[in-house]
Amino acid sequence: MNFLSDNAYGAAPEILAAIAKANDGAAPPYGDDEITSRLTRRFCEVFEREVVVFPVVTGTAANALALAALVPPYGAIFCHEENHIAVDECSAPEFFSGGARLVPLNGVHGKITPETIERALPLFQRGVHSPVPSAISITQATERGTVYKRDEIAALSELARRHRMTIHMDGARFANALAHLGCTPAELTWKVGVDALSFGATKNGALCAEAVILFDPSRAQDLEYRRKRGGHLISKMRFISAQLEAYLLDDRWLNLAHAANANAQTLAISLSGVADMQLAEPVEANEVFVCMPVALAAKLKTCGATFYEWDLPADDRVLIRLVVSPLTPDSDIQKFIRLVPS
Repeated sequence: MNFLSDNAYGAAPEILAAIAKANDGAAPPYGDDEITSRLTRRFCEVFEREVVVFPVVTGTAANALALAALVPPYGAIFCHEENHIAVDECSAPEFFSGGARLVPLNGVHGKITPETIERALPLFQRGVHSPVPSAISITQATERGTVYKRDEIAALSELARRHRMTIHMDGARFANALAHLGCTPAELTWKVGVDALSFGATKNGALCAEAVILFDPSRAQDLEYRRKRGGHLISKMRFISAQLEAYLLDDRWLNLAHAANANAQTLAISLSGVADMQLAEPVEANEVFVCMPVALAAKLKTCGATFYEWDLPADDRVLIRLVVSPLTPDSDIQKFIRLVPS
């Protein structure tokens, strides 16, 4: 019963098959292969406009490179205090950008708002004595399993434009957000002002495949050099592109996300009716945050369940995070539910 992460389970069989197929014969290196060319065309179709695509292996690389392309070394990047870039990427965005500063802000349900950013901006308007406000980075879906709605992103974008900032979206669980909202990729990105997207696939059925999507092609040359200099220009790129191509084929990425979200709903519905347990966040993607007695959390672990305790225990209660993937066995979900006292 592994609920630690959506990285815990393997890859979708169709994606593994695509990797094996890409292994047939020879192909030009460094992204000059036909698979990578097809992938770029496919992404342009998905997003309904010309985009520039940079396949990479990790989400950290995608986030750090995307932000480096948007932000100068003396810039400030506003984000939620729990965002992956703030707490899980070992200062990679600062390193890849050459020194830009992350500005973590609080907010309910893992989201930041224009009002929160507005309150912080006066601290960064002291001329050369402070970093220049340069970007807003949001996580979609958030680290609390919630989803930014289109109007919420549009409001952040309006603020960004007024202050000459850009919008970066960490889309590690972008497919889960789309599955929840039922809108198009274009409607959730560039049509509401997103400048760059870190497009995630690894958490949703890929082996190791992410991509930076730039909606402004004029930034592409800069990112080309940054990717190479940062050690993320993959010589056999066709194996990364093959995963993403198979991921997008026939809406596989959205079907996988719907399956993961449905698994989370199964957990949430069952746990919400249990006495002495409370869902701590709306369940809008594939993460379930639930507050329970410390003793019950310990019992679940003893019985074989693995999960993260999200906060330090308080008053004999603890907040835990349960993450499901499209490959999480239903039998494990049902077993976990049966272990919880009714």
